Amino acid sequence: MIDLIPQSGLYPPATYRPLNVGTGMRAVALHSPDKVALIESGRSRTFASFVAHADRVAALLQGLGLRFGETCAILAANCLEYIEGVVGAASAGIAVATLNPKLTAREIAAICEACGARILFVHPSLAEMVRDESFAAIEQVFVFGSSYEAAIGRCGVPVLPVLQEWDAFSIPYTSGTTGKPKGVVLSHRSRLMAFFGMASEYGCYGPSDNYLAIAPLCHGAGLCFAMASIYFGGTCEILPAFDPEIVVDRLGQGATGTFMVPTHFHAIFALESHLVDKARRHRLRSIVANAAPLPQSTKETIVDVWGPGILHETYGSTEGGIVTNLRPEFQLSRLKCVGKPFACTQVRLLDEAGIEVG
Repeated sequence: MIDLIPQSGLYPPATYRPLNVGTGMRAVALHSPDKVALIESGRSRTFASFVAHADRVAALLQGLGLRFGETCAILAANCLEYIEGVVGAASAGIAVATLNPKLTAREIAAICEACGARILFVHPSLAEMVRDESFAAIEQVFVFGSSYEAAIGRCGVPVLPVLQEWDAFSIPYTSGTTGKPKGVVLSHRSRLMAFFGMASEYGCYGPSDNYLAIAPLCHGAGLCFAMASIYFGGTCEILPAFDPEIVVDRLGQGATGTFMVPTHFHAIFALESHLVDKARRHRLRSIVANAAPLPQSTKETIVDVWGPGILHETYGSTEGGIVTNLRPEFQLSRLKCVGKPFACTQVRLLDEAGIEVG
């Protein structure tokens, strides 16, 4: 076995610092503290404010006795607090189980017990659903809003550990198509590799970009696509819920990138023609499609409305992240194709016996 960190003293150098998901946002907060990082429902966070909130979340969890390697959970609709909570916890070495709001209270309690989550953050719209549930693992629940702000406002500066890139970042849950939803432990490294691959492939994740986050943040892809935008110093607008008219309006107001699933496109193209025509006026560099195959007729409509050179169709999974991508220049010529392997990704096709096939 190759020793990846030789003990010669020559590697790693004394200046070596492992990367983690929070490093990008913290770097931007140092050189551009007043730049807007997140927008949601008329509220916003500058990078300095975002990092300050994330640090207070880390301090809150540490003050409650959570230690490096433990777990908390979040049950929420899309909101500012979602991303700052995930980054804050992960910066303290506490992985966040991102729970799907469509689950029942009983299912949520079972997942929290399975992953050992001790603290649960809840969106106000979901607080009633879990209020009477008996949680065997959860010690305290924080509802986003005034009480949550008061709780983190009382916290000081956290003592953040040195994170290794293979330390746990988050625990999203699979859709449960082959049984119960399964927790997938994602490392900081896996998310960072995805961020850098997305920045090079999609071309809409720079400091001058504005990303529109539509997909649920509880899903691995929804959170990853939104966080990549602020990791590289861009601005991310979070939509609390999908509304086709609002999406068309926001895309016309300067968004340079977004991620949608087939049902989103179908809802937009079902709008009245004058609303669909509004979508033609945009500054988009990339639209990424994922989660289910796009019908070829839908691809043709996307190219007609938003223009060529914009649509990417990506194949991936909760466990593997982005696996392949069909680039814009091939959308109308490669039928039933999911493209080539993503950056730094090797792909093999195996049959049921595990034997490689063509």
